[in-house]
Amino acid sequence: MTEADLAGLRWQVLGLGFALAFGLGWIAQRTHFCVMGAISDAALTGDLTRARMWMLAVAVAVLGFALLSHFGWLQAHQTLYGSNRLLWASHALGGLLFGVGMVLASGCGAKTLVRLGSGSLKALLVLLVMGLTGFMTLRGLTAVWRSETVDKAVLNLAGPQDLPSLLAMPGWLVSIAVAALLLAFALRGTRHAAFWLGGLGTGALVVAAWALTGHFAFVPEHPNTLEPAYIATSFNRPEAFSFVAPAAGLLDWLLFFSDTSKQLSFGVVSVFGVVLGATASSLVRGEFRWEGFRQTEDLVNHLIGAALMGIGGVMALGCTVGQGVSGLSTLSLGSFISVLGIVGGGLLGVRLQMWRAERA
Repeated sequence: MTEADLAGLRWQVLGLGFALAFGLGWIAQRTHFCVMGAISDAALTGDLTRARMWMLAVAVAVLGFALLSHFGWLQAHQTLYGSNRLLWASHALGGLLFGVGMVLASGCGAKTLVRLGSGSLKALLVLLVMGLTGFMTLRGLTAVWRSETVDKAVLNLAGPQDLPSLLAMPGWLVSIAVAALLLAFALRGTRHAAFWLGGLGTGALVVAAWALTGHFAFVPEHPNTLEPAYIATSFNRPEAFSFVAPAAGLLDWLLFFSDTSKQLSFGVVSVFGVVLGATASSLVRGEFRWEGFRQTEDLVNHLIGAALMGIGGVMALGCTVGQGVSGLSTLSLGSFISVLGIVGGGLLGVRLQMWRAERA
């Protein structure tokens, strides 16, 4: 493959990645798909509609990833989630911090992008602070703290940490069993068009992202390094949607644009895609509204929440979409720990907000 071919492939991956993210933003705005919303609905009113939509998306993603693995397009151990190093403390604490933060900031990473696309300037501040603290936790001040504390609590497994490898069972069998359990919960109760679009659409787009970065973008021998490469990915691995590290990557790209080594990646263009997809949907539906802060307390809540999401999202290796759909699709043990932490943190954040409201 020549340099020209490589450049052409890069732009194809970026273009297709943007298109997939645009669809994700459109669907999330149209259906109100939101993991934080699912948690708060269940905690405050007992409404499980959005929780069932989330589980439907995960079931579709699990089955889709298993199918891609069956065809040999990618395997769990090739992804960020499938390492044999289980950072259990980082997953748990990071998920907890992210969960509390998303409640204070009025939405997770994906919901922040959707709110920004619908006219929320509050979400723009959250995105910037989340990206900054995420970058700090990847390479800066809080990265030193992370590496010297929670990252030292690690279990070195004999093999990859996905459930099929841990159980020494066929991947398709474990995936079908997990998906069946998820569908048994997801398909109970009333279902409507938005439910199907949000669940099936989100899950399918995550699978498409895996196929794009894990198969279409794969080059067996990079002309410069002569080693296998995944073109236009952030860490030279297959990846699907996640929005904390890509927010940090967006700031990195904007701040050091003149540095030719800083190139657009799938994650960065997915941030643009979700925002613009949500913008298009909100304009079509007549729901685009400018929104800003009216109270200092609201500003403080969003600043703290954004910082917790940036730090926690990097520690947990993903957000509610990054771990809650993309990570879970690989059946990674670390993803299950992160999601449990996020749910626990979300419930804690909701209870905290209720307690503050009662005192007020």
